[in-house]
Amino acid sequence: MKLVRLLLFPFSILYGFGVMLRNLAYDFGLFKSIKFKIPVISVGNLAVGGSGKSPMTEYLINLLKWDFTLAMVSRGYGRKTSGFRFVDECDDVSLVGDEPLQIKKKFEGISVVVCEKRVDAIEQIEWENDVVILDDAFQHRAVKPGLSILLFEFSSFQSSQFLLPAGNLREPMSQKKRADIVVITKSPKTIDESQKQLIAGKLDLNPNQALFFSFLKYGNLKSVYEEHLSRPLSSLNSSFNIILLSGIANPKPLLEMLEGYESKLIHHEYSDHHNFTDKNIAKLVREYVQLETGNNIIITTEKDAQRLNSKQFNEQLKGIPIFYLPIEADFEEPEKTSFNNLIINYATESAVDSRLY
Repeated sequence: MKLVRLLLFPFSILYGFGVMLRNLAYDFGLFKSIKFKIPVISVGNLAVGGSGKSPMTEYLINLLKWDFTLAMVSRGYGRKTSGFRFVDECDDVSLVGDEPLQIKKKFEGISVVVCEKRVDAIEQIEWENDVVILDDAFQHRAVKPGLSILLFEFSSFQSSQFLLPAGNLREPMSQKKRADIVVITKSPKTIDESQKQLIAGKLDLNPNQALFFSFLKYGNLKSVYEEHLSRPLSSLNSSFNIILLSGIANPKPLLEMLEGYESKLIHHEYSDHHNFTDKNIAKLVREYVQLETGNNIIITTEKDAQRLNSKQFNEQLKGIPIFYLPIEADFEEPEKTSFNNLIINYATESAVDSRLY
């Protein structure tokens, strides 16, 4: 254990005690947890950020959107507003948060809502929708989801994990028992059975809990400011000078992927959900201008693009090729079919039951 973690470990014990009391209060009914008749699917994790919740939420939306009327409910982390609000694709990120805005822009046919109190949000939208997806809601126990999906990042099993503030865990690992489905995200696409069995052994799930392994797929690069302009990721080569701008919890997989193209790579790294400032963008532009003459490009994430695509930065970034890289979660067969069937069967059966009432 590093020195800093060692110094913070007593605070983690106190934090863990508080979390335990809170969970016991819900377990024994001292705190109210509401289960709705409408199907509610929760996507969450035990760690702070970086587990791939947005790609998994988008995977579920793509899976269900053709057969169900969907709503996605999020707290809207980082927004400057409060209370219940429908997200509009023309909203500024400061009003609704980056991830809800990203999802609304990609899936125009679904309702996206931000609200700190998920119970209030579901009560307002349940009669107009067949299924509700809760984003980052594993710790939001005021709602009892019908199906709980818990995510763990593949790389997290390579080291010991500790509770906040010494580590990144929001809850003890023992709380994984509340999940119906556990997904190991950002796994190698070529993961073998021995690796799967090793992780399954560490998790020691109950027989009624399903375990799946997902990986990330990268799409074509898309321009932040010119909606219909894109270029294949394969167009990058050793002649390119790339500046990567990221404000996400774990940029390592993206960084490693881009490094594989043998391009010169400079990384401007900021904390998760970082609100870019004029000073940040001025530094970015200055470094771009100083690059060697040739194929120069700025690449960012889809989530960060929501904050960059604002009037505040339009003039500073005018004429600079800045692209975002879409990512998707996916599964190898036969796990993909099994996972899809679990989700569809739950949504179908629960939606039918809810209509009976």
